[in-house]
Amino acid sequence: MKTPERGNGGFWSLLRQGGVPSAVASVMGGTSAQQMAFIRSLMREQRRPEMLRTPLHKLKTVVFDLETTGFNVQQGDEILSIGALKADGEQIVKEEQFYTLVKAKRPVPPKITELTGITQPMIDEAPPLIEGLHDFMHFVGDRVLVAHASGHDKAFLNAALWKTSKVNLSHRVIDTMMIARWLKPSLSSYSLDALLTEKGIPVKGRHHALEDAKMTAKLWVSYLSDIAEGCKAETLGDLYACLSHA
Repeated sequence: MKTPERGNGGFWSLLRQGGVPSAVASVMGGTSAQQMAFIRSLMREQRRPEMLRTPLHKLKTVVFDLETTGFNVQQGDEILSIGALKADGEQIVKEEQFYTLVKAKRPVPPKITELTGITQPMIDEAPPLIEGLHDFMHFVGDRVLVAHASGHDKAFLNAALWKTSKVNLSHRVIDTMMIARWLKPSLSSYSLDALLTEKGIPVKGRHHALEDAKMTAKLWVSYLSDIAEGCKAETLGDLYACLSHA
């Protein structure tokens, strides 16, 4: 099969413009093309400035976590699983949960299996990355993303989105580690385990994407209560402004 050209008017030009012509469906398969089109369309809708005016107690979020083959996306490490749940303000929506394994090309290292419980046979039978991403982004919709030490998760999401759909993550992201550093600058550690313990949140099921997302969600809503009591930030824009000076 001839490699799609990157020149003007070629396949990649159409991708950059958000177009998914019938030719793409014939090359990629109809389902993958539709999933890619959905992801690209969703990304174009994000970053609306009016979202910054949303009161924190009304902010709709998705708290998520990833498990990966390692910690260096630039050296080819990949996503193995995605776990997430929704929160409306300080209310965790327990019935709105998401979890999937995704197929990775890189083998699952034994140390990752020991840490996460994810085995190579589980990944071999997992859905393709584009399918897992599509389902996750459909779950997220236009909500703000929340993660702990979000740089890791954003890097892997960006790599996966670019690999499958030639787009970057455009959702706003809140980092619970950054919030902890702002609210409690004297703590000795800002690891998820340390912050959960400091807040009295039981630590269980660590290094399972959904269980980590559940615990991070409890941490997130706990910090929202702290912010509300201290009246330090009322809107999403206020929160970003405070974190930028932390």
